[in-house]
Amino acid sequence: MNVKHILKIEKPFADAVVEGRKRFEIRRNDRGFNSGDTIEFRCVEGGTEARHKINTRKYKIAYVLSGHGLREAFVVFGIEDVTREDGKS
Repeated sequence: MNVKHILKIEKPFADAVVEGRKRFEIRRNDRGFNSGDTIEFRCVEGGTEARHKINTRKYKIAYVLSGHGLREAFVVFGIEDVTREDGKS
């Protein structure tokens, strides 16, 4: 069963994700991230939620990597934008 995760992301990283330059996340795996799960990001600046294009987009976890030199309880996961051209998922 795929899960939807809502994650905060700082503005510089949100910019890079929306521009397609950043296609991965490094996170503590306190949510049990799995391939196929959906991510909705909420941009924050200085700890406060900020207006940003990323807030309206949806991403899918394409791949999850753990171990292999990562700190215990952390994962790296690849993300793909699954927002349609009309802004819907």
